[in-house]
Amino acid sequence: MNNMKYSFRQATAGDAVEIWKILEKAIKRRKEDGSTQWQDGYPNLSVIENDIKKSVGYVLVDDDIITGYCAILINDEPAYANIKGAWLTNGDFVVYHRVAISEKYLGQGLAQRILQHIEDFALKHNIYSVKVDTNFDNTGMLWILQKMCYHYCGEVTFRGSPRKAFEKILR
Repeated sequence: MNNMKYSFRQATAGDAVEIWKILEKAIKRRKEDGSTQWQDGYPNLSVIENDIKKSVGYVLVDDDIITGYCAILINDEPAYANIKGAWLTNGDFVVYHRVAISEKYLGQGLAQRILQHIEDFALKHNIYSVKVDTNFDNTGMLWILQKMCYHYCGEVTFRGSPRKAFEKILR
């Protein structure tokens, strides 16, 4: 692992199919884990293509191999206005969705590496709040959020399902 040269960059249209392959496997893993997350046809290839068109799709690459994906947005999650609970802050925030790691790279801390890049992205934009939500049964992501010092803030609803909402304040 030490000889890998990771970089984080904006996804391009040419990356879409490879990103979708990573997400398809992640969707299958969620199902095998007994999770209801991502089992309703979302996300899909057109969601990824739309992320890329809107310049919000990002990839973690090992040299030129895509190892992970996420979408990063600024102040753009309408569902977060209706939290059952309370956010830690009410100002500008970065929100991320669709974090997925290539099956070949699981268990190497790459999701945490992506989250660190998201925090760096926020700081570069002078934003000190990062918000995210995940399914109640996504034990992997819940563990990572705890490890990365996110605070549980309450519940938000997506496509009719409640999700756990978290925020991290960057200093």
